[in-house]
Amino acid sequence: MTYCLGVKLREGLICLSDGRITSGNQVSIARKVSLHGPDDGQVCIMTSGLRSLRDKTIAYLEQDFSDDTLSAANMIEVLDIYTRNLRRVADEDQSALEASQLSFDLTAIIAGQIGDDPSPSMFLIYPEGNWVEVMERTPYISIGATMYGKPIMDRMLNYETPLELGLQVAFLSFDSTRVSTADVGYPLDMLTFTKDQRWREIELDGDDVNGIRQWWNDSVTELATNMPAGPWVECLVPESELK
Repeated sequence: MTYCLGVKLREGLICLSDGRITSGNQVSIARKVSLHGPDDGQVCIMTSGLRSLRDKTIAYLEQDFSDDTLSAANMIEVLDIYTRNLRRVADEDQSALEASQLSFDLTAIIAGQIGDDPSPSMFLIYPEGNWVEVMERTPYISIGATMYGKPIMDRMLNYETPLELGLQVAFLSFDSTRVSTADVGYPLDMLTFTKDQRWREIELDGDDVNGIRQWWNDSVTELATNMPAGPWVECLVPESELK
């Protein structure tokens, strides 16, 4: 399983990806996020699905990139390059996968701003190669184990959310997912793309955020403890035990 999250805010883009790979009862570590293209025109790709499909698709995609030039004028052309190589891998491998009772499963988030793009953009690409764009009304998209981190983002995120708060919320969505499923875990890769059109990235281990995690757990517990009692409480708790 995987947890990858892309957020589009007025102040910039946020990309987050866990680094845990599970196969049966085996656990390993590998990056699920990568940057492609020259330093002044990089695009970010995050993937969820079979690792072999991811590696082969990215390897083919890299053939359309050189060390100092990206052979695309805008993000739509980047999507065309990616989906063309995704379908090439499907043509080569899908039958063999189905014969082994495996589905062709590779979903991606692609984000950035290059060439003649007027602003940063972010897209969700399905295994079939079709895609949707992340828009202002729904400023985030997640792939993999999506259900656990969604509630906190629905409550706290909108397009006008400051980038700093967006990063905090993105981390909390990952932490909620990590707590709820053993298939998602550290290391954690976080990236931002800001108005200077530059990607910044950091890798975090559990020890790096222990203090923040503990603060959040304590704060949530304190809030619940001090929450005004709903009318149902008196009906369900003996009067002698009410605080």
